Amino acid sequence: MSEQGALERAKAGNGPAFEELLAPVLDPAFRLAMTMLDDRSAAEDAVQEAALKAWRKLDQIRAGSPMRPWFLAIVANECRSARRARWWNVMRFPDLRAESAPPPDTWADRADLQTALGNLAPHHLLVLTLYYHLDLPIDEVARVFGCSEGAARQRVHRALAALRPGLVLEVNG
Repeated sequence: MSEQGALERAKAGNGPAFEELLAPVLDPAFRLAMTMLDDRSAAEDAVQEAALKAWRKLDQIRAGSPMRPWFLAIVANECRSARRARWWNVMRFPDLRAESAPPPDTWADRADLQTALGNLAPHHLLVLTLYYHLDLPIDEVARVFGCSEGAARQRVHRALAALRPGLVLEVNG
């Protein structure tokens, strides 16, 4: 079924059509939320809240517009709201369900990158996540931000410039 057909059915109140639209974007949405919140439970909550908001605001998506950038924008807004919430700054518990550990030789590299990403402003983290981690084309990144493609490219460039000082360059030799 086409995305537009499913969108029209979902706008008419068809729940399964909405699920059909949402299914392919849930994984990128969760990865975006995990990157922005660094907490599995909070990321799951953000995606769930975004799905509810998307259902309620389904009539706001423009005809012919793809679902992915529209939904990812809602997820990003939920993550921003979660980060602004007082409880986020007061108390966060570690995720005790640790996933498989990376090989020991990559721990230091991952720690440097995680630290550098953790020090980025949320808007820089968002654009890098969309473009590099979720591998969205620049036109979809622009749609998420509601800006032109040139402005989206500039946001990626500025985010990379903000990230570079946090990374340590090691030369072996």
